[in-house]
Amino acid sequence: MNAQKTCFVVQGFGEKTDLTTGRALNLDASYEVIKEAVEEAGLKCVRADEIIHSGTIDKVMYEWIYRADLVVADLSTYNVNAAYELGVRYGVRPQATIIVAETQFKNPFDVGHIVILPYEHLGKDIGRKEAQRFKQVLSSRIKQIMDDANVDSPVYTYLMLNPPSENQGGGAASLTAAMPPPSDPAAEPNPSAKALLAQARTAMAEDNFVAAKALFAAVRDMLPRDEYVVQQLALATYKSKSPDALSALKEAHRLLQDLRPESTNDPETLGLWGAVHKRLWDLTEDRAYLDESIAAYERGFYLKQDYYTGINLAFLLNLRSALEQKAGDSAEAVADFVVAKRVRCEVLRLCASALAAGPRTNDEKYWILATMWEAAVGCGDAVAAEKFKKEVESLAVAKWMLEATRSQLARLESLLAASPLKLVS
Repeated sequence: MNAQKTCFVVQGFGEKTDLTTGRALNLDASYEVIKEAVEEAGLKCVRADEIIHSGTIDKVMYEWIYRADLVVADLSTYNVNAAYELGVRYGVRPQATIIVAETQFKNPFDVGHIVILPYEHLGKDIGRKEAQRFKQVLSSRIKQIMDDANVDSPVYTYLMLNPPSENQGGGAASLTAAMPPPSDPAAEPNPSAKALLAQARTAMAEDNFVAAKALFAAVRDMLPRDEYVVQQLALATYKSKSPDALSALKEAHRLLQDLRPESTNDPETLGLWGAVHKRLWDLTEDRAYLDESIAAYERGFYLKQDYYTGINLAFLLNLRSALEQKAGDSAEAVADFVVAKRVRCEVLRLCASALAAGPRTNDEKYWILATMWEAAVGCGDAVAAEKFKKEVESLAVAKWMLEATRSQLARLESLLAASPLKLVS
């Protein structure tokens, strides 16, 4: 009986940011559809985070790239690692490689004959109709490519080369040994990165940040170069407040430095960098932390254009404006105050677009309207503020949410009272 053929999916996992558009795509949602298409075509489907292994993934990953009967490479979000691994596949195997990417991906390749199968991603998920369409297209393509022996690697298309032969004496592990875990990976003595990530996300959802920190750290040891894992580890670390809030924040600060926050254009990294420094400012009142937080939120906002980052940026600008006014630096105080107001105008526009798109949950609708309420207060528009206040208070949400909004507004109104300009409704 012939062994089942295998497909290795070259792809990131979790939420990844497309740095060309600022959009965050949930690649796990993409993988679900790809996996369904692969299995429908009769192959066993594996992604790197599903492989059970000890130590780092590098050796076993290269084994999969070389030995898998088929490789599907998803280049969405311009994933450099995925592009590199695709290049390795093209170098070692003449055929049976398929490239897919989200519709907003612009093909950077000079080789015109390379075909990229597109799919449309909504950010958090893929729509049901699009998932069905893409699954059918990909499954059909897989069946076609597995039935013929046409060369699809540009390396073997243009160069007269012979494919490499495996060194049988090298003691390489068999592909079977690298296969994904059985149906209950969490019960395995050495769970896969995917299983550990699932446990970490559950711990985060339950506010068990100490446990989540340990789980994300274990995944980081397995996949040390994955930015999503480092981001989540930093988030769990500062939220854990262990052994104390200040120590946790400084540890998160050290973790994020691996992601080059001073030069990155990743909005998720910038958001975390801004949040860590904002909390460091709250604990220490060291002005350098406040300035760094504002700089991070500012870059993140103009890259991603999301209302959450914008409303945080505007508040911090008002906070710094009040400090500057108190210190007698009126010019800087006015500058920060004016920029804060302009940011809030943009936040109101983004919130209106988010409402028009239709919030997925009642809680999401609450936070959009609460942000509009805060933005209207910050802009001095009393009529709009009262309108949004009534809409917010009419929603059935957890009591703490409304209390958090009212507390934030009280802080903002205190800052506005010390502002260098008189707001006129």
